[in-house]
Amino acid sequence: MPVKIIGLIRLKDPTAFETYRKQVGATVEHHGGSIVARGTVDKTYWNELPCAAFEACVELSFPSTEAADRWADSPEYRAIVPVREKAMDLLLFRVDG
Repeated sequence: MPVKIIGLIRLKDPTAFETYRKQVGATVEHHGGSIVARGTVDKTYWNELPCAAFEACVELSFPSTEAADRWADSPEYRAIVPVREKAMDLLLFRVDG
């Protein structure tokens, strides 16, 4: 059953962010996933969580929870985590259902 991964992003370094964006898609595709949507947050209607607003978001799709988990733990993705950590603060979660 296909699953979605949602990422909420707070940018820290625009140059590092562009480097990360150029690399992350190949790691997703390598594990059978795709980037469904990504963009900047245009308007926040509510933020009732104890955190600052996010500036961008991404939606990924994978054919199964196993494929999503393999991607998140893969050496290909782990290799670009240092760039991600420089580029952004990220909340990344898998959606069930």
